[in-house]
Amino acid sequence: MPSVVLGGDPVPATGELPAEALRGLGSRPFGFYVHVPFCVARCGYCDFNTYTAAELGPGASRADYASTVIEEIRLARRVLGDADVPVSTVFFGGGTPTLLPAADLVSVLRAIDAEFGLAPGAEVTTEANPESTGPAALAELRAGGFTRVSFGMQSASQHVLGVLDRLHTPGRPAAAVREARAAGFEHISLDLIYGTPGETDDHWRESLAAAVATAPDHISAYSLIVEEGTRLAARIRRGELPMPDDDVAADRYAVADAMLTEAGYNWYEVSNWATSPEARCRHNLLYWTGGDWWGAGPGAHSHVNGVRWWNVKHPAPYAARLAKGISPAQARELLTSADRHLERLMLELRLASGYPLSDIPKPSRTAAAQALATGLLAPEPFTEGRAVLTLKGRLLADAVIRDLT
Repeated sequence: MPSVVLGGDPVPATGELPAEALRGLGSRPFGFYVHVPFCVARCGYCDFNTYTAAELGPGASRADYASTVIEEIRLARRVLGDADVPVSTVFFGGGTPTLLPAADLVSVLRAIDAEFGLAPGAEVTTEANPESTGPAALAELRAGGFTRVSFGMQSASQHVLGVLDRLHTPGRPAAAVREARAAGFEHISLDLIYGTPGETDDHWRESLAAAVATAPDHISAYSLIVEEGTRLAARIRRGELPMPDDDVAADRYAVADAMLTEAGYNWYEVSNWATSPEARCRHNLLYWTGGDWWGAGPGAHSHVNGVRWWNVKHPAPYAARLAKGISPAQARELLTSADRHLERLMLELRLASGYPLSDIPKPSRTAAAQALATGLLAPEPFTEGRAVLTLKGRLLADAVIRDLT
């Protein structure tokens, strides 16, 4: 069967990986990402690979989606061979995974367990919009093996939610958290967005206070990014809304860190705070620390030992390929040692655990000393051989990373 390449190297129709990619498989943490590309409506700021019912077209169906993804999970088992690869984390993202029936999500999780085996104490997360789930579905997910749920709260301001085209009302996230807790979820996360046009200081403080008041054990806060091709970008281009201000975003971040720290949350990655090490998102830590993962679903990305590949984006050709026994991978790239070093630096320096100074290239160690002198790196970890960003450094993380490469 022919291979296909678009913006990368060809992928065999079988999905076969180079022999060197399989070396050491199972010795590194291994996770599954399951992309569910369905949404009720498209948020104005979103450029993720998602589709409303009107955008799906022929050849793709929500009703058949779980069985299609299960075919890719079986393909993954064939590609990765007989190696013992227990799955330590599973993350259902989107889109809105909870638009699928809970039974469908559980069936996909069971297929992963059947083909690979879930490691003892595996973390299993689903994203959810507050309005996309309820007590019965959450109880079914918890009983089916899900251990963590992440709700997209974004804001407690009706004005901000309106600008973002979010569908839920300001009080719904708190109710969703209560329902998740009643269903038995110990690990619950809320996602917030700051810097939305029209958001005030008071809006942001109210959103943080509302998130903290629900007592999740994890909160993420992301600066709004205006992506080309989105409805939000078009509104800004037409002058209907102002462009987000970088200085305002920096102030919002500082407020978030102060309020969350005071409430008992500790930062462990630039955009993420948790009440304890157990509350941290282990799946995202797998990404940030160079683990292996298989991404199932349209447009999903995978990585195994320096080989990265990505699937075709639309659900219809994705389903058609799997129906024919063909890998849905569109293309792949083999990372060089320089690529892998740069990615490791970019990701690990964003973590509270930091990056080993000994692994920074010698020509860049002067820049590391300068970052320490200007308050971008923390003194105590530096003396212990690690580069750890200060609050000021987190605000300028991209510049610090650039100087240390």
